[in-house]
Amino acid sequence: MKKLLILPFFLLLLIVTSCGGGPPQGDYMVVAYVAGFRNFDFSSIDASKLTHINYAFANIIDGEVRFGSEAIDDTEMNVDDLRELSALRKVNPDLKILVSVGGWGWSGNFSDAALTDSSRNRFGASAARFVRDYSLDGIDIDWEYPNHPGAGNTYRPEDVHNFTLLLECVRKHIDSLAMAEGRKDKYLLTIATGASEHYAANTELGPLSEYLDFINIMTYDFHHGGSTQTGHHANLWLSEWDAADGDATDKAVELHLKAGVPPEKLNIGIPFYGRIWRGVEPVNNGLYREAETTGAGMPYAEVLKALADPAFTRLYDSSAASPFLWNATDSVFISYEDEGSIAARMEYIRSKGLGGVMFWEYTEDVDGMLLKAVADGLKAR
Repeated sequence: MKKLLILPFFLLLLIVTSCGGGPPQGDYMVVAYVAGFRNFDFSSIDASKLTHINYAFANIIDGEVRFGSEAIDDTEMNVDDLRELSALRKVNPDLKILVSVGGWGWSGNFSDAALTDSSRNRFGASAARFVRDYSLDGIDIDWEYPNHPGAGNTYRPEDVHNFTLLLECVRKHIDSLAMAEGRKDKYLLTIATGASEHYAANTELGPLSEYLDFINIMTYDFHHGGSTQTGHHANLWLSEWDAADGDATDKAVELHLKAGVPPEKLNIGIPFYGRIWRGVEPVNNGLYREAETTGAGMPYAEVLKALADPAFTRLYDSSAASPFLWNATDSVFISYEDEGSIAARMEYIRSKGLGGVMFWEYTEDVDGMLLKAVADGLKAR
């Protein structure tokens, strides 16, 4: 019979932090996505623990990178946000500020922008202009679904190769800008990638990585808002309870490595939020069971409230290196990550020689507890 290992938190933390050497935190990337639609006081960001901030999001309008009239959660993205983020360089002069273009809701125009030499150059020139006009350190491309449907977006088979060509073109334009300015450091070009085999099959990960400084793998939402089956949404390893074709952070990393991406260009993603299912079949503490609802996103502050609720039991799936919460009375299941599981992921980064970590998203953290776990896990020991 398979059993879930239930470990006290202090013992879990001791296990995952007691092994391994490696370089100090400064040799790893810590990339924070910061949502411009949260009405957050950016001056409160702990810049000392970050290497990069990706402001989310800029849109693609008429084939160009722009802030437009569209809003997310009734909040418009704006230049004042970028000025406030740039001010954080006073705290950490090495901090790099990028804008992320696209995202789940605004990836619909990438296919058209990448389609021809003319459209790619229009996009690339606008990306360089955006970087220059807003005093950024680079640009992050978040094309969530090349050659497959997403939020009603345009897509075509040509996306697979055109994505590579688009990145080559953006690289040319931002390198030309850096040269014209006599800039000591080059401007950065990064992307966010999917964690699935389907995403890898619809991109040229190895070739396109040649134009990139690093890649942020979205290793979360494995079980998500479209899934009525519960499960870990950011497990490090494939759970013993999962299907053989299930998703896991390690599987996503291996997909990128096998495609030819250098390990030092890879950052694994960590969610600073949970997912909750209700009406769950009361078997196996609700793990990998059918539910009456899909896995809705859950703010981390709400996760902490559930942790403090005696109706919930905290359990730990050692095969997946992920905790979860189970409420047997109300049949509620919550997937999330915590300090202990983050420590395990930082050890994984060190052992695999990866570039570092990315997380979505800064404003979800509570009292900096998750970012502290990231920073502590990457320190030399």
